[in-house]
Amino acid sequence: MNIKTYILNKAKEAKEGARGLAKALSGQKNAVLIKMADALKKRSKELISENKKDIKFAEEKGLSKALIDRLTLNEKRIDEMAHGLIEVSALPDPVGEITKMWQRPNGMTVGRMRVPIGVIGIIYESRPNVTVDATGLCLKAGNAVILRGGSEAINSNRAIVNILRIAAKEQGLYEGAVTFIDIPEREAVMEMLKLEGIIDLIIPRGGEGLIRAVTENSRIPVLKHYKGVCHVFVDRDADLKMAEEICFNAKVQRPGTCNAMETMLVDKKIAKAFLPIMIKRFKDVGVRLKGCPATRKIDASLEKVREDDFYNEYLDLILNVKIVEDIDDTMAHIAKYSSSHSDAIVTKDYDKAMRFLKEVDSSAVFVNASTRLNDGYQFGLGAEIGISTDKIHARGPMGLEELTCTKFIVLGNGQLRE
Repeated sequence: MNIKTYILNKAKEAKEGARGLAKALSGQKNAVLIKMADALKKRSKELISENKKDIKFAEEKGLSKALIDRLTLNEKRIDEMAHGLIEVSALPDPVGEITKMWQRPNGMTVGRMRVPIGVIGIIYESRPNVTVDATGLCLKAGNAVILRGGSEAINSNRAIVNILRIAAKEQGLYEGAVTFIDIPEREAVMEMLKLEGIIDLIIPRGGEGLIRAVTENSRIPVLKHYKGVCHVFVDRDADLKMAEEICFNAKVQRPGTCNAMETMLVDKKIAKAFLPIMIKRFKDVGVRLKGCPATRKIDASLEKVREDDFYNEYLDLILNVKIVEDIDDTMAHIAKYSSSHSDAIVTKDYDKAMRFLKEVDSSAVFVNASTRLNDGYQFGLGAEIGISTDKIHARGPMGLEELTCTKFIVLGNGQLRE
């Protein structure tokens, strides 16, 4: 069987799974998720054994320690994946929710109801936990999922999906609701992206290169963010101790994430008071600092920041530092260099805080809080499948509601159009 036929058959299997899921009640979906969680824990030794094959292959290819760590499964990580499924099972089911109703002059009632999107294709790299996370969220929202993980995790992902499909079948759900592309060829992704009318939505998760390749080749709507170039602005009216803690958290707590700060903007009025303390604290934990000319007058040990650096998503302990004139200069900088992901202001000035919230065009805008909080769990969504910087359908963390769409419903008693 050639790759085109193989992918088409897989997608048709997922489409059949979506039809069954659309009829499934909340109780059945929750029972499936709990069964999946239990099966993952019971078969953890099998998963770890398959994962070792991927780790060995990754080591032979010379992949970085960081990438191998993301790839690695152990008892703790498997327990975390299982716990994630149980958490999703406990969340309110958005499917069938009527979000609004209104009555027309002719007596008919019009409303909107949440319904599943259908078949969601997830294209991702490295982390086997995405296989479980994506499956749990898609199923709870009534969607079939067609998974295409990276070749570096193919044995782990194949084993995980096998366990999830068996659990679904045992609970009376058609196993095609969880479908896996288990061939590594890049052509498989290209064929997936042609299947408009069968696959309803594509969500890529991974590096900017992967996401751009998917977006440029897809005939199917794509929800994505390319990168996270995030800013924290320390205003002249900030509580400087609060600003110090927020900036440190935004950069250092987990620098390899899309919501970590990449550029710190500091009002010139407080730069001399704030920067020496902040620079020392960053240096103490090994942050490599790049400063603008005004910043380097305060501390000449900083590297010179180049304009291109302001576009960079470092995903590492590297930080740009720039002194700005005021909030207007700040927002002009963000408008030019930001990726519209997460941006924050630290200030005690209410008017400036409200201006920042209104005028900064990002998926999440923060006042006196770290950009690292742009996360579905932190926002109370329970879980997320990723963060979107798109402006159509979903923006910001994508939880269960964002994995549904709405349709109009009309209740009448014989109304006709005149």
